[in-house]
Amino acid sequence: MEPKNFLFVSWDGLIGDTAWQCVKEGHSVKYYIDDKDEREVADGFVPKCDDWQKEVGWADVVIFDDVLGLGTKAKKLRDEGKAVIGGTPYTDKLEDDRAFGQEEMKSAGIPILPYKDFNSFDESISFVQQNPGRYVLKPSGQAGNIKGLLFVGEEDDGRDIIQVLGDYGKAWSKKITSFQLQKRVTGVEVAVGAFFNGKQFVYPINVNFEHKKLFPGDLGPSTGEMGTSMFWSGPNRLFNQTLKKMEPMLVREGYVGYIDINCIVNNYGIYPLEFTARFGYPTICIQQEGMLVPLSEFLYEIAHGNGTKLRVKSGFQIGVRIVVPPFPFRDKETFEVKSKDSVIFFKKPPEGVHIEDVMKTNGEWLVTGTSGVVLIVCGTGQTMRDAQKQAYSRIKNIMIPNMYYRTDIGDKWFDESDKLHNWGYLREV
Repeated sequence: MEPKNFLFVSWDGLIGDTAWQCVKEGHSVKYYIDDKDEREVADGFVPKCDDWQKEVGWADVVIFDDVLGLGTKAKKLRDEGKAVIGGTPYTDKLEDDRAFGQEEMKSAGIPILPYKDFNSFDESISFVQQNPGRYVLKPSGQAGNIKGLLFVGEEDDGRDIIQVLGDYGKAWSKKITSFQLQKRVTGVEVAVGAFFNGKQFVYPINVNFEHKKLFPGDLGPSTGEMGTSMFWSGPNRLFNQTLKKMEPMLVREGYVGYIDINCIVNNYGIYPLEFTARFGYPTICIQQEGMLVPLSEFLYEIAHGNGTKLRVKSGFQIGVRIVVPPFPFRDKETFEVKSKDSVIFFKKPPEGVHIEDVMKTNGEWLVTGTSGVVLIVCGTGQTMRDAQKQAYSRIKNIMIPNMYYRTDIGDKWFDESDKLHNWGYLREV
């Protein structure tokens, strides 16, 4: 493909690695980050701009990376005839408004778990007291992006969820203005996703397994993500009974980009939890490792309504997040003292390494941003063990003061794959 002009637009600097990949593939790139505290992210890797709207005429493709209102901007440009990867107000709402997302699943014929929305912590406590059980607490709206606030109840009588609701009422009532309690079921947590070109799904689909807890063995606080394992597949039962049923809505909206549904499945059925109507992080970085076509070329094609098949590697891919203090918590002082501007040292040239909150100055890679999320290190292989071995051998090449990461990304596959195959959810149809 001849060199093209790509304009990336982000609220908080999540899509820097994808922009960098387009640079490496020979294209002209401009990158806008709205959050002033995150504007150093990807400095030295990707050219920046101060006003993305002034660059729209220059761009062959405009790529929006997150929700929270960017779907409105993406739709406006798309309606004006611009090639855009991004959502619409409808697809933003699928993710931002949990109740709306659940009701849209239901209207599409996808079975959902019982849930109830609240604006009052006192009312939610009374509800659990009157309806004891295990619930998952999910903040809605912007607070939903603070992944550490999600809480999964373990007690059958709801004692733990009542305790957390009381604590959140005291500490978070100003930030969490609405939230959802969803009935908890046990089983295998698995997500199914696919790219959409505005007219139809692009095959193959992606089946992935997120690792959200901070410590190995799924212990500790919830994080946005500590790593993901995945593989590409033809349409299967899991996809056909969930995401495929949303296709008419996505066609109506002219949605272009990636979308997935996270689910709990067991021998009784599939229970969808929530949408991600955008690129996933670190999902998009790991997916790059499994693609056999340049990422920039693929993005250009789907932005123009083309491309119905994606050439991918067989086997498995994993990605491990490397983080530094105070992740997964936000503490500006700790970050400034322990992590800000720490040098990222490679013993030999890096392979399979994707950037998150990183900048480059005078040839040195430095930790920047505010979150403490630094790198994603990927591995691929014909087996999950092969992918793990490659990823973790690549991590041994990296030195960052105070860095930490999970050592078991991909392990759950060895138990859960048998269940998923026995229940028939991964069977291609």
